[in-house]
Amino acid sequence: MALPPEKISELRQIIHNKLTQMDVHSRIRDAVSETMEESRTSDRGGGVVGEEQVLESLRRRGIIDEILSEMSFEEERSPDIRRPTKPATHFVDKEDRIKTSTPAKKAAIDPTRRHLYLQVKGGKAFLEHLQEPEPLPGQVGPTFTLHVLFRGQRFRSKPVPCACDPDIQEGFLLELHSKGSGEAAQMADSTSLLSLCDPVHMVLIKTDVAGDTALLTSHYLEWRHVLGAQDGYINTAVELMGVGTESKVPVGVLDVRLEVLPHPVQILVSDVITTQLNLEQSRRAERERLFLVYAKQWWREFLQIRDTHSSRLVKIFAQDENATNRPVCSFVRPLQAGRLLDTPRQAARFVSLLTYEKASTVGGGPRAEQWCTMHAFLCRNKGDCEDHSVLLCSLLLGFGLDAYVCVGTKTNNTAHAWVLTRGMDGEATFWESLTGHRYSHQPINPDHPPAVEQPRPQYPYRSVGCVFNHQVFYANSQPSDTVEVCHFNFSDESRWKAMSEEAIKSVCGEGTLPLGPVFPPLCASLLDPGLLSADLELELRVLVTEHRKDLGLTTVWDNELSYLLTPALAAYEQERTTGHISGNEEFQQAIRRAVPDGHTFKGFPIQFLHRNARRAFAGCLRSPVCEEIVSCRGDHVRLAVRVRVFTYPEQACAVWIMFACKYRSIL
Repeated sequence: MALPPEKISELRQIIHNKLTQMDVHSRIRDAVSETMEESRTSDRGGGVVGEEQVLESLRRRGIIDEILSEMSFEEERSPDIRRPTKPATHFVDKEDRIKTSTPAKKAAIDPTRRHLYLQVKGGKAFLEHLQEPEPLPGQVGPTFTLHVLFRGQRFRSKPVPCACDPDIQEGFLLELHSKGSGEAAQMADSTSLLSLCDPVHMVLIKTDVAGDTALLTSHYLEWRHVLGAQDGYINTAVELMGVGTESKVPVGVLDVRLEVLPHPVQILVSDVITTQLNLEQSRRAERERLFLVYAKQWWREFLQIRDTHSSRLVKIFAQDENATNRPVCSFVRPLQAGRLLDTPRQAARFVSLLTYEKASTVGGGPRAEQWCTMHAFLCRNKGDCEDHSVLLCSLLLGFGLDAYVCVGTKTNNTAHAWVLTRGMDGEATFWESLTGHRYSHQPINPDHPPAVEQPRPQYPYRSVGCVFNHQVFYANSQPSDTVEVCHFNFSDESRWKAMSEEAIKSVCGEGTLPLGPVFPPLCASLLDPGLLSADLELELRVLVTEHRKDLGLTTVWDNELSYLLTPALAAYEQERTTGHISGNEEFQQAIRRAVPDGHTFKGFPIQFLHRNARRAFAGCLRSPVCEEIVSCRGDHVRLAVRVRVFTYPEQACAVWIMFACKYRSIL
């Protein structure tokens, strides 16, 4: 059965990573060297080692058998025969497409630590996919992927074909640990487990044939009912609801089994569990009620300052993907990227590589506003400007910067969000989360005469209504909300009206919103940039050759010229990340040496956020410059193409492609 090029590249990458982990290449080299040495010894230096001899040597050493056992693929089985899957025991969001399923009883579990075993035993009643057509042979249809987050642990299921009753068979081993210092190694008892109010956040993502993702559901699973199970486990049907405007519409049902391992000695009474849950709910509702009362009073005071304040974009509450109103400060939390991102500017580059897409609506009217929780945003890998700004602000706070999310309008008067940081001297810097660009802000004095030279703003922002982060919220109370005349000295009460930090902390502080936005760690990329670059480049060469063949032109590739394009692509990515470019002189010198006298050189660089060669080539041909290069005519025409993939966390990547040609013009 034929596979599409994307799946072939992905399979190559998986096999390459596995062989690298097994150190197969060095073992093969050693075996070949020993075989050649044996051949020279037996034939007195005149022997020739053939393919059969090498294979026999590898087979004799057990290398082939070991590779086959490690590369065993899952067997095709009937949907009615379902085997429990091996729990995910690692702290990496890893998609393992070739690992065979293992019975849950054989999973390696640390007996000194308490775990929650969440086993998904299938789905049903996904009625929207009742008439899902069968994919053609060799075609990959749409898939479901389930993402799980619990107390800083992230996991992802293997993708399964979309269906009315999807065969989601997956197990997740979630460690039940305390956040208190010195308590991580203790075995938690039932009473301690009951105090862990964090839910299991389950996000279901649909990926279509083209690779586009859609958020189907975002569900918070209350797991503590298992503490009262006599058998140590419970089976439950989890009803999943839609998102946004469809948050009241059921999407489907997942059959879930919950079990605490090892089983606690003490089994709690169900009334005790219910009482604890009701108490937490009542406390949370009371905090939210008091904050709402305070926010209404604060808003009335803000409106009394000026009549025009009612038209300013002061965003106190926002709806998440479940259509739940939450304080905007609860969406932000300092996020440290560990060793995945090195600088704030690299963080801005990473956020800009996540796809920008507005929340969709059914029918016309104004666009739907939906602020996704950070976990849902990262699982989907796309979102609106608010999602990008919240993530970038959280990362900049993690790097120790004084960062805020700004809500206002762009120069075209459309609502927008971006990030602001303040230096020790009070200087404000704007960060555009959708592009990664930075802009220095110097306010204009409107009272100066026209003859006085004033700074010219380069940023695309028109007005700002409010700024906030996880601790503070400020509304713009200056005479004008135009960005170019605004001062961002938040301690000046005549320019900015602040909310009470205690009031914000009561609903947005650590542990105060167990059912609020969940903040996940970033996951490292599993993509091999070298392998991806080589595969994309090979596919593009085939597409260019076919395109020129349709035009009646022959194609001759210049491998040396293709290699010389690499420094240019690296410089382009460096410029996007740091704002500075280097190595341009060396690149120009190399090109001049590679292009003979009387010849002409043309180049066309372009960047994409996806890894689909056919889509990328179609996008390149829309440019007249690239079309002229690909369809180049002349004497001694030599073509070149270079692909460089730069990987970032969460499977984000920047794909740089450069087409070039050199030829002798015919007058």
